[in-house]
Amino acid sequence: MKRKTSSGKVGHVVAWINKAEWDQVLEYLYSKDCSVQKYALQRISAWRGRYGSSTPVAVESTADLVRCQVVDASGRGCTDELVLLYGMALVRFVNLITERKQKTISIPLRRLANEMNIPEWIVNLRHDITHGKLPSLKWCRKGCECVLKWLRQEYWSRQLGSSLVEQWDSSTEEDEEEEEEVTEPHKRFKHKEIYEKARELLVSYEKEQFQVLAELQKENKAEKMMWPWSSSELEWIMMQIKDFAPENREALAEVLLDDGFLIPTAEQLESLQIHPSENSELSMPCVPGVFVQFWHPLLKLLHSQVFTQVLLEKLFAELQLCAETSAHRTQYITGWITDILTYNNRAGLSRSQKETRSKCQLFANQVRLQWQKLLTLCLAAPCLASPYMLQQILTDMDKPLPLDTQQRLLHLCCIYTQPGEGAIPSMDTDQWEEEPVHTVESLQRRVRQELPPRARVPVPQPASPASRLNVGERVTVQEPSQDLHEQLSPEIIAERMAALKGSPWQICTDNVKWKDFPLGKVPGQSDDPSCLLLDSYSTMSVLEQPVDVER
Repeated sequence: MKRKTSSGKVGHVVAWINKAEWDQVLEYLYSKDCSVQKYALQRISAWRGRYGSSTPVAVESTADLVRCQVVDASGRGCTDELVLLYGMALVRFVNLITERKQKTISIPLRRLANEMNIPEWIVNLRHDITHGKLPSLKWCRKGCECVLKWLRQEYWSRQLGSSLVEQWDSSTEEDEEEEEEVTEPHKRFKHKEIYEKARELLVSYEKEQFQVLAELQKENKAEKMMWPWSSSELEWIMMQIKDFAPENREALAEVLLDDGFLIPTAEQLESLQIHPSENSELSMPCVPGVFVQFWHPLLKLLHSQVFTQVLLEKLFAELQLCAETSAHRTQYITGWITDILTYNNRAGLSRSQKETRSKCQLFANQVRLQWQKLLTLCLAAPCLASPYMLQQILTDMDKPLPLDTQQRLLHLCCIYTQPGEGAIPSMDTDQWEEEPVHTVESLQRRVRQELPPRARVPVPQPASPASRLNVGERVTVQEPSQDLHEQLSPEIIAERMAALKGSPWQICTDNVKWKDFPLGKVPGQSDDPSCLLLDSYSTMSVLEQPVDVER
């Protein structure tokens, strides 16, 4: 309502007493406590008595929707009754809010809702309630929550200035998350459709390639494997893939990592005359050359800054999952990562350098990759080939890391992935201080160096492979007869006892083999856990506990 003041200005007449009452009603309406929500609904009923027919539509709609939540939380209504209650409130909201925007010429409801930033699925929900089958109670609740957030943003938060508007920023994000949750089934269906289309195209590519191979085998030319890529059918498939790829790179990369594509099956290896163990014994991971030629036309077609980066990221992600479960997949995934990085690097060389390196060239142009991201993914997927792949990335980076950082990364990678291969070189005993402690063995070496010469115990060396073959011989290993604390000199024990003076802790000098006792157990302790219970104790409340003001 409006009225003129003594100065002639037009003022708004409101139903609430002051700003404090407005703040209280707003807070109570959006509370999770039903009792305070009921109080807010009573205050709005009082406002309606003062407003009459001029009650703001947003206030009425908010009250109707909150009342639905209160009845729902009380458990008084059955499912059908709650659906009808929510449905009426949602229909009234859409109709009353959009009615103000209608003009002489009728405007479609969806267009009005779009102009007012009302989610389209709310309009669809209203249409189902009015003309179709009633939705489930779950969708009615979601619609109620979404509309209440919209009302808070578009009406309540705009009435009293900045503080409330700032609170709405987070609600807007929640509203977007709600819309994403609603559209998630549609996204999954769309992704499945795109994935099936990508798989269909790649299967067609494989079939045509194997058909060309079969024709070459008939002509006794299969040994060269230099297949002509001028097949009209293959060119048509490549054109389809080229048109499909720009907007569906993720789907193509996902399909390529399935079994039967970049990771061949046993039947495919047999058709291509590739032995399953070929290249598996090499120190450098790589894919058999015949298999690279098989996928050469497709990878050359798809090679771009975006697709190659996506493919490498998915290869590293798959490596992280299968590094310890499937040696076959790990072999080909690491091989493809290595080959893609190698061929991309060669594509940036001059023609003379390419000829000196290799006659085989997979890519025509070099693309810039996100090296920091690839470095992180490589370190997150450790395997036996990680040191080689890591060295490739560190070498090919456009902004290389400092040399000492590269050496440390490679050193740590070797320690983690190849602990039995002598990753840490044996160092001279006079230089033990410089040896970094990375493994239990290096820690034991350092501990032995700290001991006095007379307290050192010789460490048994593992038997050689030849001695293990002699069945008749018995290999004896001398174990240390004393524990570490017994090997310390009296001077060291006295020094440590002096350091513990005044402390409740003491150095144990008893002849105890601590290796026989698990952590947390002391000699003479019973296995019955009840021995740890106290016979008498007193309780202290939180307020009675002493407080350290400085801390």
